[in-house]
Amino acid sequence: MKTVQISLNSIDKVKSFVNDITKFDYDFDLVSGRYVIDAKSIMGIFSLDLSRPIDLNIHAEENIDEIMTAIKPYLI
Repeated sequence: MKTVQISLNSIDKVKSFVNDITKFDYDFDLVSGRYVIDAKSIMGIFSLDLSRPIDLNIHAEENIDEIMTAIKPYLI
């Protein structure tokens, strides 16, 4: 598992982020405070405080470089 910090501070960023990570068959979790949300759920993401950075847990053993390239626009 790898953890990175991302920023999803606009509706368009949330939509494109979900589209980018749904291409992968791995699990992704967003962690904000005590809340853990499935990162592939648009409704779940909008329940978080998007004004602050969010931790993204990537549950993948392979293709980490490919995933990191896909999420590069959202990284802090």
